[in-house]
Amino acid sequence: MGQVSQHDKAKRFRALHRLPATASAPVTAAPPGAFVIPNPWDAGSARILAGLGFEALATTSSGFAMSLGRVDGSITRDEALAHARVIVGATDLPVAADLENCFGDDPAIVAETIGLAAATGLVGGSVEDFTGDSRNQIYDFALAVERVTAAAEAARSLAFPFTLTARAENFLHGRPNLDDTIRRLQAFAEAGADVLFAPALPNLDAIRQACAAVAPRPVNVLAGMKGLSFSAAELTAAGVRRISLGGSLARYAYGSFLAAARDAISSGTFAYVDRVLPRTELDSFMAGTGEAPKSEKKKPAGMA
Repeated sequence: MGQVSQHDKAKRFRALHRLPATASAPVTAAPPGAFVIPNPWDAGSARILAGLGFEALATTSSGFAMSLGRVDGSITRDEALAHARVIVGATDLPVAADLENCFGDDPAIVAETIGLAAATGLVGGSVEDFTGDSRNQIYDFALAVERVTAAAEAARSLAFPFTLTARAENFLHGRPNLDDTIRRLQAFAEAGADVLFAPALPNLDAIRQACAAVAPRPVNVLAGMKGLSFSAAELTAAGVRRISLGGSLARYAYGSFLAAARDAISSGTFAYVDRVLPRTELDSFMAGTGEAPKSEKKKPAGMA
């Protein structure tokens, strides 16, 4: 690993979004087709996803927290940055990070976090308007915009084109207000965010409205939510450019583990071993030789 420079990874990542390679260039309209960016939670899952032919990866705060036996939101900045280094080092793919609220309320801390994230080898990262405080879960509008502005300024000061995603968290935290969510996304775009993201939008019409409101900026949609899992073709038709999976792959893996362990302790049966991934196949992924070459893979309908 490590054969591809951070600058080249950054350019590749922006090209997937149809973003300009430099901040001073205009954003152009994206052609049809969304790409899927999966979310590994450790080096092994990152190598499997790279072997399957995905073109970029993103960390998952919830998946990483689970791997440490904790709940989402309990990870420190130092832990998140150390984890980012692990994922970056596992493959030669571009990697972005779920940086939560950038680990502080003050815009100065947000800017500092973006700089530290870039130093780990990441080529992108997010800042969200969820406070982490159960008493007041969403930052006031003005402060939310100020925080994105600080993040964007920090990103633009780097020696490579860091892709900044700004997240409006209303629907994920009990504030299902589409008008306010769109208002925030538009303000975040104006503040300098490259990609916009509003997790848990309730239907395709809401997704379509959000995409249209910030066009031609690319929009990320979280596909890994029960009851809100639309196909790549449907999301592309709605105007989505990037589809992330969040912690759903980690939860699915833990769910399979849990089902097997329950069978073992409750019934004394071990039928799961018949479905275990062969060690030789798993070893091939870990060695970077697993799965077919990208040129032989067929992308799902609706994807670029």
